[in-house]
Amino acid sequence: MAPALSRSLYTTPLTSVPFTPANQPRLSHLRTSFLPRGGSLRTGVSCSWNLEKRCNRFAVKCDAAVAEKETTDEEGSGEKFEYQAEVSRLLDLIVHSLYSHKEVFLRELVSNASDALDKLRFLSVTEPALLGDGGDLEIRIKPDPDNGTITITDTGIGMTKEELIDCLGTIAQSGTSKFLKALKENKDLGADNGLIGQFGVGFYSAFLVAEKVVVSTKSPKSDKQYVWESVADSSSYVIREETDPDNFLRRGTQITLYLREDDKYEFAESTRIKNLVKNYSQFVGFPIYTWQEKSRTVEVEEEEPAKEGEEEGEPKKKKTTKTEKYWDWELANETKPLWMRNSKEVTKEEYNEFYKKAFNEFLDPLAHNHFTTEGEVEFRSILYIPGMGPLNNEDVTNPKTKNIRLHVKRVFISDDFDGELFPRYLSFVKGVVDSNDLPLNVSREILQESRIVRIMRKRLIRKTFDMIQEISESENKEDYKKFWENFGKFLKLGCIEDTGNHKRITPLLRFYSSKNEEELTSLDEYIENMGENQKAIYYLATDSLKSAKSAPFLEKLIQKDIEVLYLVEPIDEVAIQNLQTYKEKKFVDISKEDLELGDEDEVKDREAKQEFNLLCDWMKQQLGDKVAKVQVSNRLSSSPCVLVSGKFGWSANMERLMKAQALGDTSSLEFMRGRRILEINPDHPIIKDLNAACKNAPESSEATRVVDLLFDTAIISSGFTPDSPAELGNKIYEMMAMAVGGRWGRVEEEGSKIVNEGDDTKDGEAEVIEPSEVRAESDPWQD
Repeated sequence: MAPALSRSLYTTPLTSVPFTPANQPRLSHLRTSFLPRGGSLRTGVSCSWNLEKRCNRFAVKCDAAVAEKETTDEEGSGEKFEYQAEVSRLLDLIVHSLYSHKEVFLRELVSNASDALDKLRFLSVTEPALLGDGGDLEIRIKPDPDNGTITITDTGIGMTKEELIDCLGTIAQSGTSKFLKALKENKDLGADNGLIGQFGVGFYSAFLVAEKVVVSTKSPKSDKQYVWESVADSSSYVIREETDPDNFLRRGTQITLYLREDDKYEFAESTRIKNLVKNYSQFVGFPIYTWQEKSRTVEVEEEEPAKEGEEEGEPKKKKTTKTEKYWDWELANETKPLWMRNSKEVTKEEYNEFYKKAFNEFLDPLAHNHFTTEGEVEFRSILYIPGMGPLNNEDVTNPKTKNIRLHVKRVFISDDFDGELFPRYLSFVKGVVDSNDLPLNVSREILQESRIVRIMRKRLIRKTFDMIQEISESENKEDYKKFWENFGKFLKLGCIEDTGNHKRITPLLRFYSSKNEEELTSLDEYIENMGENQKAIYYLATDSLKSAKSAPFLEKLIQKDIEVLYLVEPIDEVAIQNLQTYKEKKFVDISKEDLELGDEDEVKDREAKQEFNLLCDWMKQQLGDKVAKVQVSNRLSSSPCVLVSGKFGWSANMERLMKAQALGDTSSLEFMRGRRILEINPDHPIIKDLNAACKNAPESSEATRVVDLLFDTAIISSGFTPDSPAELGNKIYEMMAMAVGGRWGRVEEEGSKIVNEGDDTKDGEAEVIEPSEVRAESDPWQD
């Protein structure tokens, strides 16, 4: 098993310091920071320390980290070799800085075993004799809870004594990296074989959980089998020849980990090992067997006890079954890496089955996209659109959904991302990404700073939008309707967060509209139905579809057959405001001032404004600071008035949402809602009456009450929230009392006098009088 050991000291963060004047005096001492006590290497050590400056930082790099020193072991059990770069300190630094979870030791060792098998398979093409009688290419893992050990065996290429010294005794060396280098230098051997082990110090991760490691290895190039042995925190290791026939290997490498006391109960348990293999290494290209406890039903014969009164004779026997437990090897990586196959050879059923197994789903996905990216960055991927949205609304804004599983050469690395591979609004997408260009020990810092990851992210996003676009263009309209119900909110969030992908997101948006209240409408369909004179995309944001249908803002637009989009979800308005335009058409909120419908009669509008100019000023005087101004409306046909927002202020819907925020800023709320404009309908009877009152009885208290009540009702009908609902209720009760008082012959309690007793009515019914008739008789508003 050739370990992965090629990472140089330069990549370790602790080996570099920033170059500042304060640090300059101690730069000359950096050369001794990794040396043994005394400041110099032991005799026989060949080590070249270089001081390099990169990106305004000085770094110490050891080009040849170790050299061997052989001594004869006093006990005669083997040769003792000294690590030559104070490995007890260096190992501690590397192991504990590269890995945050102890469990990755198994991933690293299995990856090295896979490399050894890959290496043998590749070399056997030109040297078939290397395979010999070593058996199938496989990996076996056997935990022993009684002795607290884990044994990992592969039938790969193995190592000679020289390779043991070179690979396991040298941190800066790697058998795999040397092999790849040889391949590149010798063009006759072929190209990169896709080995894993060149990425780091994988073998030494064994010391995360082991206090002692024993490596027994047999190379087909050697007649002898050697054993490498070392303990944690040691500065030396021992190599001896294996002489016990019971321990002979036909070919390959066997690693035995003697677990620490605090780790043996966790990692020596067979189920735990099986789960780790399935999590990290289930897609490794060679079979991985784990030693598992199983049960089976067997048939046995039992003696029947003699019944009372029966003569004793030969005992009767009956057959029965019982369950017995036994231990045996079990294949742990049955699921094959589907993304490594040609997409044309994979059926839809296979894609769906892989999706269900990999992500523990029970519904088929809505769509999938299997692709390979080549060129600057190479990776393979299968992406899925789930058949059902997240049950918890918090998942809509949670980027850590563990839906994307990152692999490096079929070895699972991580599914814990915070937007590095996918933006938050696409966090519902599930899939597998397998890259050959990333290191196994991927950290959060590497993901955030890696140029490779940034390129992968762009391509994954593009492929995701291609997949969603295919659903929207499918003949089966129900598929996209289902997608929109489950994931529409995510795309609207993308309008806010990802301005760079607006062109991809906008065609996918769907809304209800004034012309289609039952089915969702796309923006492309909206533009196709637009009239020649229409220059904008009109929308109205409310809290419900019912409120949108009855809003006074729509009256003139519906009359002119202009379609209006209904934005009924809280995120809709913010999403549309971030889009601003689509296909050179601006988005216009019909609940805000300066609404232009495109075909106004300028002469008629100018005459109406002149006629009601005095009324607007008078009403503004009555309302004071409640409104910024009063003006004649071009959007009303049946309602007397409407309250619109300023062009750059919050709409009624946005004001409602901001008030509902738990941590809302009350100062900004007052500022943004301060500009309100009351628009009046010059064709409505109430406005005409008020126009007369303005001219003939401007001091009338009843006219003032009407203006006040008109404004309060406009607040409600326009979607705003009244400041004092109780005060508004009292005003309505007062007006109701004036309208209906005594109309139906109410009986007074004190004299039992019937009101309107002298009126000419039939059968005791009160005469119905229109309010306008009462006003004409009682208040001189009319000319």
